[in-house]
Amino acid sequence: MNLTGMFRGRGGPLLPVFPLVGRGYTSAVACTTELPRQCGGQSGVFTIPRGRWWVTVEAMMDSKKYDLIVVGSGLFGLTVAEQTASQLNKRVLIIERRAHLGGNAYSEAEPETGIEVHKYGAHLFHTSNQRVWDYVNQFTDFTDYQHRVFAMHDGTAYQFPMGLGLINQFFGRYYSPEEARKLIAEQAAEIKTEDATNLEEKAISLIGRPLYEAFIRDYTAKQWQTDPKNLPAGNITRLPVRYTFNNRYFNDTYEGLPVDGYAAWLERMAEHELIDVQLNTDWFDVREQIRAENPDAPVVYTGPLDHYFNYSEGKLGWRTLDFEAEVLEIGDFQGTPVMNYNDADVPYTRIHEFRHFHPEREDRYPKDKTVIMREFSRFAEEEDEPYYPINTPDDREMLKKYRQCAAAEARENNVLFGGRLGTYQYLDMHMAIGSALVLFDNKIAPHLTHGTPLEQERGH
Repeated sequence: MNLTGMFRGRGGPLLPVFPLVGRGYTSAVACTTELPRQCGGQSGVFTIPRGRWWVTVEAMMDSKKYDLIVVGSGLFGLTVAEQTASQLNKRVLIIERRAHLGGNAYSEAEPETGIEVHKYGAHLFHTSNQRVWDYVNQFTDFTDYQHRVFAMHDGTAYQFPMGLGLINQFFGRYYSPEEARKLIAEQAAEIKTEDATNLEEKAISLIGRPLYEAFIRDYTAKQWQTDPKNLPAGNITRLPVRYTFNNRYFNDTYEGLPVDGYAAWLERMAEHELIDVQLNTDWFDVREQIRAENPDAPVVYTGPLDHYFNYSEGKLGWRTLDFEAEVLEIGDFQGTPVMNYNDADVPYTRIHEFRHFHPEREDRYPKDKTVIMREFSRFAEEEDEPYYPINTPDDREMLKKYRQCAAAEARENNVLFGGRLGTYQYLDMHMAIGSALVLFDNKIAPHLTHGTPLEQERGH
């Protein structure tokens, strides 16, 4: 794998580099306009930093031809690229708009403390899919981390999700499982579920008013910037209450965090010698040229679906997240990785404290400093990073039309759509990997091996 970043000719200065396409160099080689002068127009060997390491890559004057183009280097795109290179021995070009691999799963060390920070919010890997688990373990080992969350309400931290721990603490006495079931049923009887006309009424019909007002109402209002009375009842189908003291957040067979971080894991997925990566590159700036140079190469597009079609059917609605990271002069801020803030008088929805994701690193992390990140939720505007599909009725109608467009694009131009943005679906990490493996098995491998026509009749 070759990455854009900086280059240094033999004995020369370290210079910034940018993706170079169609100027005689391989598209994996990045350079400034200084490169031809520094190299004298000849092939050369350059040193490019990759994470904490320096790797040496060769700049060659021949233009490579690619068998597959992948747009986006999130987990979906990386999985497709890695499988195509390793299983089919085909050459792949990954185009990435950002300055790093990995999409929203990317993590990096905070420079002052060395604490690994999940740049786009906490990412917790969990799955019950044996194939996905076996696949990811080719690239990283996992810790035995199990995610647990606490919810701050009225100055008290409660176990979360809702279970016997929270119920007993909130109502101030011990309830057995049977007593707790009876209590919640009595409180939920205020409103029949089938009579609920909005999210507030639906939630009360499921868990009762006291728990709703303490833990759901204001948190939901912050997430959606909307009073739950004005949100449709269909936004929630269930609010699970556990009648045990198990406060493990996920119940999957496998769970953990990559031992040496997400960035290292994701980079390993792109290490195959047949994979080239162009960072800092907008697909729509280079699409015509790359497709002209590689006319037979299909494209797997993982960017926003509506953007691909120039918003011809309208703009799909997304929520986005804002983050405020801070280094504190204290060894431990909140004693847990994630604390939800459920009250209206606190503007953020939760605080992450990243040192607690890796207790096995305590001897490497400073004792007198910690890194926290406050998370804020709001509707995405034009220049924002989309995170969660809103999925209103209008969005669903638009999505039907976009999926028809996507199906036609697959048939006519050999473009497949995938990933969270490319399908307008919320996908956990294991789901993105699993769907990429299925796409590779069912579409990409048959096409590249036997010439099977590409079809995506459902548009995803």
